[in-house]
Amino acid sequence: MHPRYRAIARVEKTHGKRGEVVTVPVHGLPPMLREGLEVFVVPPALKGPRSLMVREADLGRSGQLVALEGVTGIGEAERLVGHALLARVEDLPEGFEAHDVDALLGREVVDEKSGLLGSIVEVMVGPANDVWVVDGPFGEVLLPAVESVVVDASGEGPVRVLAPEGLLEGGE
Repeated sequence: MHPRYRAIARVEKTHGKRGEVVTVPVHGLPPMLREGLEVFVVPPALKGPRSLMVREADLGRSGQLVALEGVTGIGEAERLVGHALLARVEDLPEGFEAHDVDALLGREVVDEKSGLLGSIVEVMVGPANDVWVVDGPFGEVLLPAVESVVVDASGEGPVRVLAPEGLLEGGE
């Protein structure tokens, strides 16, 4: 079985002269770069390493300030600007799937009590939590993507949820 990869960040700009870069998360994901994480640069350079190890990652005002093994100068860092950084799914934190817009769109959602709710047609990224727009037999349902609602979003099958009381009956 081939490992699965997910884009987790985009290199926005260089920082300083020692090869650090500023990255921003993609697809509504939280910052996921951490020391020791192997990342893959896409599109890759014609020559040179296809993967890099994160040496340091600190959260800053405009993204994560990241130092990568082997990137030691501003010239090397400039070549990374605009590129995406991918990581192996198994190297990412547990539960990241609930925030991975690319993986969520089109997935079926099944409520533990009511059965099929429909498919995720939109993910609204919010400051406190994401909200999934699920279209199905109950019409459009706005489902908060929080721990108390999302039972299991891992794997390839339907997302299992426990819809809040009153949500499917129209609320009161």
